[in-house]
Amino acid sequence: MKDGWHFWIDRGGTFTDVVARGPGGLQIVRKLLSVNPERYADAALEAIGQILAEHGGAIASVKLGTTVATNALLERKGADVVLVVTQGFGDALEIGVQARPDIFARHIVKPDLLHQRVIEARERVSAEGAVLTPLDEAHARAALQAAFDDGFRAAAIACLHGWAHPAHEAKLAEIARAIGFTQISVSHEVSGLIKFIPRADTSVADAYLSPVLRAYVDEVSAGLSEAPLYFMQSNGGLSEASRFRGRDAVLSGPAGGVVGMAAAAARAGFRHALGFDMGGTSTDVTHYAGAFERTHETLVAGVRFAAPMLSIHTVAAGGGSICFLTARGCALARTARAPIRARPHIAAAGR
Repeated sequence: MKDGWHFWIDRGGTFTDVVARGPGGLQIVRKLLSVNPERYADAALEAIGQILAEHGGAIASVKLGTTVATNALLERKGADVVLVVTQGFGDALEIGVQARPDIFARHIVKPDLLHQRVIEARERVSAEGAVLTPLDEAHARAALQAAFDDGFRAAAIACLHGWAHPAHEAKLAEIARAIGFTQISVSHEVSGLIKFIPRADTSVADAYLSPVLRAYVDEVSAGLSEAPLYFMQSNGGLSEASRFRGRDAVLSGPAGGVVGMAAAAARAGFRHALGFDMGGTSTDVTHYAGAFERTHETLVAGVRFAAPMLSIHTVAAGGGSICFLTARGCALARTARAPIRARPHIAAAGR
């Protein structure tokens, strides 16, 4: 292990936990409020600064798991996204895959869509790659410019058969980039899969979360100067800060918990374990039976993802969540178990 201080950090919605190992094997544990603007700008940087000020030395590496993207998704606080799709498919994501989690429910509550506007690009490519309808660049440019003028800065682009024949998607991304969009998520790059709905869903989620995530990553990177910085991904692996994006971050913090749970269980002599992590914002439940369970399609906070992830069930019901409930004559003990609304508010971390 490289000389210097190594930091392992879990940046949650309420608390930030830091484990540091310094020269000679010295180990230090710190716990700070994730949001405390009266005392510091960022909890992870504050903890690192405190430890270095007390003990001296240099940073060898920082490995960080964060729920910034998770919480942005749970609380619906991502970027405003315009979705560009093939003409005729503007309602495809709202229609979805027609899966009903409760087939006997009489009152269906559909999750909110992450995108606020849809542009139907005049184009069509066959599954074999033949151009059936050439891309109308002038129409696409005018529609994207109108969205930009209305304040949109994030765009998700998903064309039919774009995974195999991405020329039209690439051209649309070029147009959006020239107009000035700062976040452009293109489906054949984000999730190059054959299925249109999962590919488009994942592209929208990436565009929705990446600006929020990038702001945090840039803040931490600037505070660490040239120190090596890695982020935990939803699949349980590490990513360089420059390559970390919304698609890979939605279960960043919980994935670190799964890896830690498996290691702790193994050290205690157990090959089977159930993980239950109630944070201030969300509760994460997972299962381990000697190997990490992974999935390529998952549902998080009502949003479909088609990307490699550890199998984790996350609900917006953390210890600091405020549940808006209607008693209607029921006892408090019963109403406390009622489901919370789709958009919880968090009563923690300085809020």
